[in-house]
Formats: sequence, structure tokens, C-alpha cells
Amino acid sequence: MKFADLGLSDELLKAIDEAGYTDATPIQEQAIPPVLMMKDIIGIAQTGTGKTASFVLPMIDILAQGRSRARMPRSLILEPTRELAAQVAENFEKYGKYNKLSMALLIGGVSMGDQIKALEKGVDVLIATPGRLMDLFDRGNIMLNDCNLLVIDEADRMLDMGFIPDIEKICTKLPSNRQTMLFSATMPPPIKKLSDQFLNTPKYIEVARPATANVNIEQSLVDVAPRQKRSKLRELLEKEDVEMGIIFCNRKTTVRELNKSLKRHGYRSGEIHGDIDQASRQAELEAFKNGDINLLIASDVAARGIDVKGISHVFNFDAPMNPDDYVHRIGRTGRAGAKGKAFTFVTRSDAEAVENIEKLLGSKIALSSLGGAKGRGKADSQNSDKKKTDKKPKPQKEKAAQSAREKSNFGPNDNKLHNDKRTDNLDHKGRIIIKDAEPTEDGWNGPRPSFLDIGFKD
Repeated sequence: MKFADLGLSDELLKAIDEAGYTDATPIQEQAIPPVLMMKDIIGIAQTGTGKTASFVLPMIDILAQGRSRARMPRSLILEPTRELAAQVAENFEKYGKYNKLSMALLIGGVSMGDQIKALEKGVDVLIATPGRLMDLFDRGNIMLNDCNLLVIDEADRMLDMGFIPDIEKICTKLPSNRQTMLFSATMPPPIKKLSDQFLNTPKYIEVARPATANVNIEQSLVDVAPRQKRSKLRELLEKEDVEMGIIFCNRKTTVRELNKSLKRHGYRSGEIHGDIDQASRQAELEAFKNGDINLLIASDVAARGIDVKGISHVFNFDAPMNPDDYVHRIGRTGRAGAKGKAFTFVTRSDAEAVENIEKLLGSKIALSSLGGAKGRGKADSQNSDKKKTDKKPKPQKEKAAQSAREKSNFGPNDNKLHNDKRTDNLDHKGRIIIKDAEPTEDGWNGPRPSFLDIGFKD
């Protein structure tokens, strides 16, 4: 369906056309009309399906009428990460350029001063992470009683990050007759409970089965030994001719070390993780978007905050511990109908994680032929055990080893005495009798110590 058929304003359609879009994605086609009708909605959609525009576009038209007041935003969009909040802000700037809407971005890692100044002027759209919003609310810098439109984006990620109590508290501060939209890639029970509590007869929209991966993404597992991950990654980067790729790691230290390693080997790489300040993170993202670097190593903090066109590959350097994170990681590629590839490195210790991912997806992930050392599976363990049991003893080596052991335990005479079978060396109980050596003339029955000769002449 064309955007022109969805009931959007001419100014908005002009901005959409200039951005290069004419056809709506399934989530946009189903969500935009009910949002314009001021209905609550629940949208279940994967990342990369155009979900953000499905609420940004109708919000621009809804907010075009009316005026904001100081410290009282007219709408609120909650995002789990700073990166996602920044991406939503970019969407408002791109599509709302012909509308005079004011906007503020409340995220951590930047000064509160500028954010407070923006709130005091009044904003039509407030985009925030729950933590920073609650900080400013508790300080009395913001009031939510005039906020009639709420968007809870990436609700399942909010759950993973422990933001649900904050969201529940925020919802109680908003007008009860507000319009609420909730978007999530999955629908675990706590999110279902949240929607039942704070949404009013919502329209349920599902464009893909919860937690399914994009069909445009070719997924593969790569068996690899832990110490061979870096060399295997470089091999894949060369074989796949990666134009733009994101490499996900489970730990921030791994992100830093891998980035240094790739740079040493001549790759144009950058890194993004939670220990980097907001300005540096934004600079790395801009360098990635502009093509100054073509590989971005990231932790899961950035998994849902990167919306960059042209990402051809995603590499899970570490298999994600949370199965839901797998869907969101690989969702960075294969966006807006494009094709993409996702490789996940697996070691023996990742067998359970892979099993959980495949259980969530409802299908098996193919094993890549590019794998090197076997990293997982019972067959490898059985083969290894078989090799151990099939080993035959080598008589000559065993004989030599036994002789060495005997010599280490007994001296030459002791060994002879120990093996002597003559009865005159045994007592009445059959025990070996060891006779003391005959004493010398000076009463010493061992070798003469040299220190006894010091100061004496023969």
C-alpha cells in the first residue's frame, strides 16, 4: 500500500517522498490508520520492519494541531537505550521538517542543563529513557499531566533491562484517557500484564510471529574453538567480502580487545559499548554511517539502537546468552526488504544457548561449511573419548618407565636385596632382613666426610 493511501497530510507525504519512500511496510500499513483514529495499539514486529515510522508518522500529524506549554510535554516516547532514543529523534527531524514541532531528547550521558532548558520552553515530543525521565521528574523539572500520547517502544528490551517498575510509575503520572501504543518484538507474560493494565481495548497488530527472525536474513552457525575466534572472524571477513558489518560481543572487554586486534590487522573498525560516553558513541555511529569505518564492534547495549542502511553482515562473536537478543542482533541486517547474512560463532560451551535460540525460533540454524575446529556437539566428545580408549599401550615404553620408577625408589643394592629370593635373608615371618654395614676403625660406617681432614695431616 502507498503512503498516500493511509490518510497522512500533504506536508508529511512530501517529507516521506523526499526520504525516498513510497510504499508502506506491513506494520506501517496496519498501524498508521488506527493511530490516526486515536486508538490504542499493540504492535508485535521485528526490528527492521519500519516499526519506528509506524508511530512517528501519525504522531506528527496528530501533534500538528495544538501548542505545547512549559515543562508539560504533549507526547512521550520511552526507549530502552540512548541510541534508540537518538534514532527516533532523527526520524522526527527527517519526517517532520515541514511541521513546526518542538522536540526534546532526555537521555543519560549528557548534561541535564540543556535538557532542562528545552523542557522549560515547552515541547511537543519528548523522547526519553526511563532513568533520566524519572530523575528530572523527581527534581520537579517536568510534569506529565498534559501528556496525552504515550509510546512504549521495545517493551521486551525494557523488561530485560529492569525498566518495567519505572514504566508502571510513569504511566500512573499520565492522564488516564491518553492514547497508548506499545511495540515489542516478543510478548512475554510481564509485557502482556503491562498492556492489560495500561492500554484501553487496544488493537492488536502482528506482522510476524513473536521472536521470529527476518526471512531475508541467511543465518549460519560457525563451529570454532575459543582461541580460534579471531582468526576465523578474519577469514570470514575476507571470504564474505563484507561491505558493512556489525560484530556483537557479550562483554565490553571483548569489544575493546577485538577492535584493537582488527585494527592491527588493517581493518577499518570502531567500537561502541556502555563504558563510552554519549558523544564518543555518537561519533562512532556517524563514522559507521558515513563509511569512515565499515566494521562496528558492539555490546548488546547498542543492539537495538543501530539503524543504518546497507549493513550486509552481522557476526555474533559470542553467542548471546538471552535468546531474544539473538533476534534483535541479527535484525540489524536484512532491513527494509534487503538481504543480509548472520554468522554466530559457537563453542562447546554454547550448546545450551544455541538450543534455546533454536527453540525460540522454532527451527534449526544451519551449520556453516566455513567452520574450522569443532566447537559443539556430543559427537565430537564421543569421538574424543573413543580416541582415548582406542590407544594401545606401548610395551617398550612401559617397560622403560617401570625400570625408571624402580630406580627412583631403590638404590642398586636395595633393588638387588628386594628381589633376592634366598631364605637366609628372611626372618621367621618372611620379612627381608637388612644387615648394617660393618663399622670402620674410627667407628664411622659410611664414607669419610672431607671436612674431617681439614687442619690435619696424614
